[in-house]
Amino acid sequence: MTDKVFEPGVMAGRLAPATYEAHFGDLHPPLDRHEALVAADRCYFCHDAPCITACPTDIDIPLFIRQIATGTPDAAAKTILSQNIMGGMCARVCPTEQLCEQACVREEAEGKPVLIGQLQRFATDHLQAQGIHPFVRAEATGKRIAVVGAGPAGLAAAHRLAMLGNDVLVYDARPKAGGLNEYGIATYKTPDGFAQGEVDWLLKIGGIKVETGKALGADLTLGALQAEFDAVFLAIGLGGVNALGVEGDDKNGVLDAVDFIAELRQAGDVASVPVGRDVVVIGGGMTAVDAAVQSKLLGALNVTLVYRRGREAMNASVFEQDLAASKGVRIVTHATPKAVHGNGSVREIEFDYVGPDMKPTGQTLRLAADQVFKAIGQTLEGDALPALEGRKIAVDGAGRTSIKGVWAGGDCASGGDDLTVTAVAEGRDAAMDIHAVLTGGL
Repeated sequence: MTDKVFEPGVMAGRLAPATYEAHFGDLHPPLDRHEALVAADRCYFCHDAPCITACPTDIDIPLFIRQIATGTPDAAAKTILSQNIMGGMCARVCPTEQLCEQACVREEAEGKPVLIGQLQRFATDHLQAQGIHPFVRAEATGKRIAVVGAGPAGLAAAHRLAMLGNDVLVYDARPKAGGLNEYGIATYKTPDGFAQGEVDWLLKIGGIKVETGKALGADLTLGALQAEFDAVFLAIGLGGVNALGVEGDDKNGVLDAVDFIAELRQAGDVASVPVGRDVVVIGGGMTAVDAAVQSKLLGALNVTLVYRRGREAMNASVFEQDLAASKGVRIVTHATPKAVHGNGSVREIEFDYVGPDMKPTGQTLRLAADQVFKAIGQTLEGDALPALEGRKIAVDGAGRTSIKGVWAGGDCASGGDDLTVTAVAEGRDAAMDIHAVLTGGL
């Protein structure tokens, strides 16, 4: 990428090679065996454990921690993976501080929960490092299911369907399977090719074929899939990015945060990814924080994250907000974009300060910027889809859509909360429902 011409102020290779290595190393180094045993020993093994209820995939957390404590991490991994086949990724990216660890009795009593996420990683990494796949396929059903989208929901559905004896063909528009796990999560959260390693491990169940470079609408039609397969599961995510909708938002340097994160994730050398001197990120979710933090880690001098409401309303967890602040990201709240200024390329971005009613207060803020990253939400793309609820595909609790024989889950479906762990749960549950319908169980 170093032969490309960038906008003034935007450049690659801002830092020394050793600095990049330090910046993009593992955010949470794994626990060693002794650390895992000490952490596991803090668990009360509650009978009616609130952490289980707080987990979207209903993992039996006290059981897997007890299995670690008794020296059987592979058994612990199977306990985790039986509910969440992508437990390794979720251990890295789940906002555990808002889910299981927030519900932990130790958190309530001491303000210091059991390290559930890190213990989950310890167990799943131990198993996957051995190349072990703990599940086997059931007797073949003769049924064929198409899964459109190889992100967390699609892969979770494919694995459960295959495990139950069905044959699955997964289509994905990208060159690689993995969805947001591969293209949409900060590099420092999943270094060393973990996302692809997990996909390869998951496919060891057998019965799953993956075809990349196939997008719904461009290369596939829902009608043709229905005619060829016994069922279809849509896990197509949200491909479009909302526009700023202000004067000058088409200037060079105004970019989509998801594209920036994907470019960094796919770069063979992170030093080759260009970043501005002054970067502004607009949004309040995980994508916004990931883009802001990584801009700073790439060597941007000034990085400001601007959100339209207060910090308490941000979708990014308090941990993620604090992480951003610790890396030098400035967070500005109660401000909305007003105009992008510059002669062809962005040089400044102007904001209106707003009150609780989102109406301008009359005060404005202008920030120098040679890159502006939009992280203000994504939209569903596609024609001839099942009925929508708002801007997503309407589904019932098991993922059934308005079209018979078509299910949906993950970010493209209504009811989710845009978390990897929730997408996995939706894919798993839809797969169980699909299998039951196709085999006469319902």
